[in-house]
Amino acid sequence: MILNASDLGWDESSGTDPFFPLDQMDSPPPYEVPPLTVWGIALCVSGTLIATENAIVVTTILATPSLRAPVFLLLASLGLADLLAGVALVVHFLFLFCVEPSDWSELLTSGLLVTSLTASLCSLMGVALDRYLSLSHALTYGSSQSRHRAAILLLLVWLGACIIGAGPAMGWHCLDNPNSCSVARPLTRTYLSLLCGGFLVVVMVTLQLYVGICRVARRHAHAIATQRHFLPANQSYASKHGRGKGFSRLILVLSVFVGCWMPFSLWGLLGDASSPPLYTYATLVPAAGSSLLNPILYSLRNKDIRKVLLQACCPHRYTQNTHIHYPVDV
Repeated sequence: MILNASDLGWDESSGTDPFFPLDQMDSPPPYEVPPLTVWGIALCVSGTLIATENAIVVTTILATPSLRAPVFLLLASLGLADLLAGVALVVHFLFLFCVEPSDWSELLTSGLLVTSLTASLCSLMGVALDRYLSLSHALTYGSSQSRHRAAILLLLVWLGACIIGAGPAMGWHCLDNPNSCSVARPLTRTYLSLLCGGFLVVVMVTLQLYVGICRVARRHAHAIATQRHFLPANQSYASKHGRGKGFSRLILVLSVFVGCWMPFSLWGLLGDASSPPLYTYATLVPAAGSSLLNPILYSLRNKDIRKVLLQACCPHRYTQNTHIHYPVDV
């Protein structure tokens, strides 16, 4: 049996194929997943590593009742922020190579990254503030009032980070106006400029706090030296060696801190949508890499956290004993 075109309700003047309905012809072609690249593998692996190591730190602090000093609350906040950054990188990988990207996926990923980086940077400033207060107010450090103040500070930090991170989803984006885009799409140039300007302020305040830490430490050392008048040779060498080791650690922490956050903060202020994407990636990688280094530089260097982890890994080798916490040993 042969069907005529008129039997199918087809008009020759339409110019369409009679065997393909119009709704099928107008539908877009199916989305093809792009091939996996080296950048995609690095994105997934780095996000997984960041999320894993920070999840270990956060779980260790929250599961140990003895780790409730203000410094541990700040380190838990830092670990949670970096954990969220690792999750954001993995989600970005999934949207790039596994799921068809859309406007809402870009807004979700950018909101997660902005929230996590803001909370991470403010938590780093909180750690510096805690170090300064532990030296300048050593007698009252660790009291219930100090823990209460630290909890309020962290609540304000996370509330502010969530409000700032919700900016793109609330309409502060450039998806409808590409000319207003910044170096990090879909963030507008105004939004990113304010964000990076705030980052620079936090970086400067943190550096000023570390300068204050050095001054207080020198004042304490001078006071001890004037009280003792003289020291035995071996004790003097140990004291100098300890101060030199602490100073080198401080230089390392400050170098990593400035090297990770300063490039993107400056590039966000100077660049625009026409800037080469390579420069944006080159400045974002250190900022995201700080989430990988923070647990090593801050949490895992703490003797109490390291002791809990060793006891969990080797419970028969390390026994529970009393340890005096030194707040500046972070």
